Amino acid sequence: MNIKQKLDALIKNDIYEVNEEKLDPILIAKKYNDEYIALIAALFAYGNVKAILKFLNSLDLKNLNSNDAYYRFQTKKDVEEFFKTIKKMKEKYSLNALFLKGYKKENNVIDGLREIITTIYKINPYTSKGYEFLIGKIPPNKTKGVSPYKRWNMFLRWMVRDKEPDLALWRGVEKKDLIIPLDTHTHKVSLNLGLLKRKSYDLEAAIELTNKLKEFEPLDPLKYDFALYRIGQFKIDL
Repeated sequence: MNIKQKLDALIKNDIYEVNEEKLDPILIAKKYNDEYIALIAALFAYGNVKAILKFLNSLDLKNLNSNDAYYRFQTKKDVEEFFKTIKKMKEKYSLNALFLKGYKKENNVIDGLREIITTIYKINPYTSKGYEFLIGKIPPNKTKGVSPYKRWNMFLRWMVRDKEPDLALWRGVEKKDLIIPLDTHTHKVSLNLGLLKRKSYDLEAAIELTNKLKEFEPLDPLKYDFALYRIGQFKIDL
């Protein structure tokens, strides 16, 4: 079998199943079915998945309270200020509408992310190393040497795709325009499978891999994202 056939076989064999044994931060997003809570879950989704879920479950997500929690690179103050920002944003903006404001210019998801991230920093002038790590920098107009925006692109996948395990809460965004949420494990797996040539872990690599996956599924390249992630997570040998 070729790589596409092997990935398709994994998908047919319930590789996308998410439950208490096959953990993923999207469990939190599915529980609340809310774009802002999904964003919180996505942005804190770094590190060990059990630790991520333990932290997220310690928060008062329904009322958007931080419960004086802290997480890895974020102090209690960082988390508190982040929740304060999210509360203010939710009162004024639909994240979907904010994203579309940037995205619709050229059907570019990075332009959409730029709109949301810029708004976050406008709403709350607070800054710290941990806070900026959580949210990320405002995306520049280049791709080489730039962060892959893994957690943000994962959030977009959750919001846009209408297939399991994603939520399809947003409208107006084409699945074909999404960029794969590239983490270091998916990057390594993709290099090993010959799906990716770029050895630098950056946004350029994420776009290269996405374009390769478009050869498999032009209208929904991120169909294969979770399969690639699970290969690394579960150490599946293809």
